[in-house]
Amino acid sequence: MRKTKSDNLLQQTEQALHNSEERLQSILSSIDEVVWAASPDGRRIQYINSAVEQIWGLPVADFYVNAWPMTKLIHAEDRARVAASFCVLTAGGNFDAEYRIVRPDGEIRWIHDRGRRVVSGDGQGDTLTGIAADVTRRKQSEEQLREQAALLDQTQEAIIVNDLTGQILFWNRGAANLYGWRAEEVIGTSLAGQAFRDEASHTAAAQILFSHGIWKGELRQYTKDGQEIIVEGHWTLINDAEGKPKSVLIVNHDITEKKKIESQFLRAQRLESIGTLASGIAHDLNNVLTPITMALQILQMRFTDENSQRMLEVLRQSAERGGEMVKQVLAFTKGIEGQKIALQPTCFIKEILKVLRETLPRNITVRQSLPPDIGAISGDATQLHQVLMNLCVNARDAMPDGGVLTIEAANAVIDEHYARMVPDATAGPYVMITVSDTGAGIPEHIKDKIFDPFFTTKETGKGTGLGLSTVIGIVKSMGGFINVYSEAGQGARFKIYLPLLETTQAAATVATPTILPRGNGELILVVDDEAGIRDIAKTTLETFGYRVLTAEDGTAAVALYAAHPGEVQAVLTDMMMPFLDGAATIRALRKLDPQVSIIASTGLSEGMRAEDAETLGTSLTLAKPYTAETLLKALAFTLQQKAVGATS
Repeated sequence: MRKTKSDNLLQQTEQALHNSEERLQSILSSIDEVVWAASPDGRRIQYINSAVEQIWGLPVADFYVNAWPMTKLIHAEDRARVAASFCVLTAGGNFDAEYRIVRPDGEIRWIHDRGRRVVSGDGQGDTLTGIAADVTRRKQSEEQLREQAALLDQTQEAIIVNDLTGQILFWNRGAANLYGWRAEEVIGTSLAGQAFRDEASHTAAAQILFSHGIWKGELRQYTKDGQEIIVEGHWTLINDAEGKPKSVLIVNHDITEKKKIESQFLRAQRLESIGTLASGIAHDLNNVLTPITMALQILQMRFTDENSQRMLEVLRQSAERGGEMVKQVLAFTKGIEGQKIALQPTCFIKEILKVLRETLPRNITVRQSLPPDIGAISGDATQLHQVLMNLCVNARDAMPDGGVLTIEAANAVIDEHYARMVPDATAGPYVMITVSDTGAGIPEHIKDKIFDPFFTTKETGKGTGLGLSTVIGIVKSMGGFINVYSEAGQGARFKIYLPLLETTQAAATVATPTILPRGNGELILVVDDEAGIRDIAKTTLETFGYRVLTAEDGTAAVALYAAHPGEVQAVLTDMMMPFLDGAATIRALRKLDPQVSIIASTGLSEGMRAEDAETLGTSLTLAKPYTAETLLKALAFTLQQKAVGATS
């Protein structure tokens, strides 16, 4: 039969359709996503490409034979959710779901499946079509990112990512804890004006960062509530795939407490150095004061007129105060307790008031309230002087524009009820000394810190933070306690409670004439490397009836002693001398004369230990600076002991 023209056209159309189907099939077979088509109810697969074999792990034929293995392989935990979403598709809506499948070999993969209903134009019914992609790698990456984000949230460091304009892209929990802002408050914003107020330091850090790609250093920053912190920063410039900068990774670590501890440690080291230095120079300082204190008593005996006596008494008190101050510095640095005696508080308060009125600025008025019936206390006068002076200096600093400084004293009785409410307080009678001012006051939030060692609100270089810690240490050592009353802008009042001595008479403050012991021509050897001490000791002893030989070091002393066998009745020797020190000198003298009487003198506060004195055989140890009275009484005692030993 001859083909008609219409037959040829039909054949060409069928061939074109066949070729088109082959091309479509080739395209569908070459893509990685699964392309599927299903019946309107979703129960029968009408078409699925070969990509399903790679993803689901089953042959294409199984999907046609078994109707819907795509559903059967869905992970049990995701199956109900996917089924609910697919019902939306069969009802005419769209389908978009991510779920897991469990392949026959047990491997789990993530699928992103999307589908919609296609209305057929040939009247043969609608079709469900969709594309399913394997997104396992993406889900793994997202999971890894979540894990990394969780880890970043666990770290205490503040981890921040900024773009090149300073806008915050990432803000971990550590940053929220450090600065006080939550991530949702700062993402997409810049905190440069709030947290990073030190623009110069941050600008310098940024310049180094963009020049070298990295910056490390310390910065002062601020939290949301305005608190200053110190952070140790490690900034890294992050580049994109083309090597161009795209963001900045910031890792900041809070070192505020570390810096405080370092500062305290450095201050402690300085304090230790002061103690070492004080020990080293104490001998020299006391050597300077010793001839002064000895000479004053001689001068007081020679110049008996009222004016001379008054001036010499001032010099004596100043010299004694200087010696006590040296001892007090050593006592503080070495933790040595002062000597406690019965004291009348009114006496040393009046002495302090005299100093304050002469030294405080004229815009500060000094007032006092000292009733005559104030009881006696037990303590070290120099330490109590230090307590009151520290409080008065603090009061002065709190009143830069002037004000009123008041020192009061009163007898007080603490009952059991009050004692239970106040730490360190016990029931009983006290002397209460109050130092108050009308200055700036103490803010409530630092009241609990003011007695801490090294805590200070003063500028760097203007306060050590040791004043009030010294005050409370001294007061506690005396069995007392301190109460502080203050408000910001309302001045401060420090009340010091010291236990009352009810039956002990306070030490007299007026010097009484003393009969000093005299010698009977005994020959005394004085050994000291300080010429001033040798000269004044020689003058003092000769004034009171002794004969004196002097030596500037241990070698000369041994030679002199050997040159006067049996004549020298006692030796006064310094313990710290060049060439041959005191201990070596004493041993050498013992070899010449085992019975020699020796008095040791030292400028160090701790003097000689008892075992050292016993080993060396010294009868007494004089702590410099010593007075003529102390020297004469020590020498008289030594000679008396020697005489007793000779007759026994």
